[in-house]
Amino acid sequence: MITWFDALLVTLWAVITALGARRGLAGLAWGLLGVTICFLVNSLGGTLVASVGALLLSLGSAVMIVRLLPNASHEPWHLLAGAGGGLALGGVLVATLALGFPLDVRVTPSGPAGVYPSQSLPLQLYEAVRNSAIQNGLRRVWGGNTALRTLLIPDQSRR
Repeated sequence: MITWFDALLVTLWAVITALGARRGLAGLAWGLLGVTICFLVNSLGGTLVASVGALLLSLGSAVMIVRLLPNASHEPWHLLAGAGGGLALGGVLVATLALGFPLDVRVTPSGPAGVYPSQSLPLQLYEAVRNSAIQNGLRRVWGGNTALRTLLIPDQSRR
């Protein structure tokens, strides 16, 4: 079932993809470096260290992109490459938002089990997230690859 939450996520993804396409090759670099920075910062762990690291890496990337690719959308394929970068960064952002709500922990006879999303959310938000097609499609991330969990749900990958 597609909910209003899915519609917002798809709209956000489309906007980020369009921003990447508008920037051309700089959009490709922006998207790929953005995903890389997110992974590196999520791997650091500490809040202060991660915040400072994200700030420094982002500023360094921005300066590098502006100096190396000042006019990076001369050819039509540059727009396509930029859209690819925006698609990658938008996908990470959408997946992070879809999986970033609080988790309930319930004690069962076989031990503690996580229930996503938490029932303590407001009813309309809980229903939209619980019935989200995008969120349901991303459920295998919880038990999947460690690198993917570090990128999308870093707080859960450390447990």
